[in-house]
Amino acid sequence: MSQESFIYSFVARGIMILAEFTGNFPAIASQCLQRLPSTNNKFTYSCDHHTFNFLVEDGYAYCVVAKDSVGKQISIAFLERVKADFRKRYGGGKADTAIAKSLNKEFGPIMKEHMKYIIDHAEEIEKLLKVKAQVSEVKSIMLENIDKAIDRGENLTVLVDKTETLRSQAQDFKNKGTQMRRKLWYQNMKIKLVVFGILLLLILVIWLSICQGFDCTN
Repeated sequence: MSQESFIYSFVARGIMILAEFTGNFPAIASQCLQRLPSTNNKFTYSCDHHTFNFLVEDGYAYCVVAKDSVGKQISIAFLERVKADFRKRYGGGKADTAIAKSLNKEFGPIMKEHMKYIIDHAEEIEKLLKVKAQVSEVKSIMLENIDKAIDRGENLTVLVDKTETLRSQAQDFKNKGTQMRRKLWYQNMKIKLVVFGILLLLILVIWLSICQGFDCTN
């Protein structure tokens, strides 16, 4: 982006311009300002290969005129930056009583600095905006999926209950498995003890037979 990408900018209270960075199109921008709705919103108008971008919030309007090669989101990013700085400097009430263009000398050069910053970092800002758009898209998809689940009658409470039931069943299965393993272990031990007892009895019988053959009693 070139330094001429942003041409003109102002901050207004209602339809009264408090500060501006002079350039071309101030008359057209002022006419657009008088026709803006008072509700908080963002607006963009196109005229003669330029865009007139407005950010309206809490009775104040922030405007920037840019070449049409400048993306709308870049222009809005500039206005958001100007808005944040303006509110930080004049949010205590000074702007509420300021007269027309009384903040030109102080805030006009600051708007010029913000223009330069946005132009110098346009590529980084565009990448960030793309990431934010992707995050917003993923969020929308997730909310849509939740809405679909609710439309099918599977509200969140039911889904939670189903999850809890499955967890409980899994725990019961685990407990029964543990009990079965213990039972099998006891059964195996009983079998081993019986076999061991039989072996001892056989050994004893064999030993007695041998003793009788050799007259072990003498």
